[in-house]
Amino acid sequence: MSWNKYIYAFLITVTIFGTAFYLAARLNTQRITNIRATEESLATDLLSSEVQFELLGNTADCETLSQSPILADQLNSLAERLSVTESNLGSTNSEVLQLKKQYTLLEIKDYLLLQQLAHQCNAKPIYILYFYSNAGDCRDCYKAGQVLTYMREQYPNLRVYSFDYNLDISALHTLITLRKVSNALPAIIVNNKTPFYGFKTFEEFKTLIPELKTLATSTPTH
Repeated sequence: MSWNKYIYAFLITVTIFGTAFYLAARLNTQRITNIRATEESLATDLLSSEVQFELLGNTADCETLSQSPILADQLNSLAERLSVTESNLGSTNSEVLQLKKQYTLLEIKDYLLLQQLAHQCNAKPIYILYFYSNAGDCRDCYKAGQVLTYMREQYPNLRVYSFDYNLDISALHTLITLRKVSNALPAIIVNNKTPFYGFKTFEEFKTLIPELKTLATSTPTH
């Protein structure tokens, strides 16, 4: 009878853990599918914006264009979901890496469109390029990311583009080279100015980026 109890307990435990692992795997698979679908949709939207710029040329309606290529909400939402998936599956997972590469390309395309809009329509957007590492060699990257997320909530019109410095993708390597970013992470560039490095508090950011005063603020969600 004693052995029967142990066997039953073992079977129940195996069943519980097996079910949990199965559900977790299904959930991660669903997340990956949803992220991939969102990336494909964003890629189409960005391509449409690029074509619109080319078609309109110097006759562009800046008010219309300013609403079209700026996909901040979708990119931010996608970044959050991708971060959760990376935490669950690991930063070296092949599917995660592929999704991050696609996301990085979407960010760079949106960043280039934002600059084109600024040049063509004499606009002055404020944007941040944030370079981090998940390889365990950046002690302050997580804290820096949290501060930038908070800033994005405070200033809805602030654009923050986050890039994994170690991601093996040629477009990102080119961006790093052009902006002269070293691996002393975290690294932050504001409006293509000289990079600055290390963790900064929200108050320090407000001092370093006086242009924030020109942005409308909102009540953060948390």
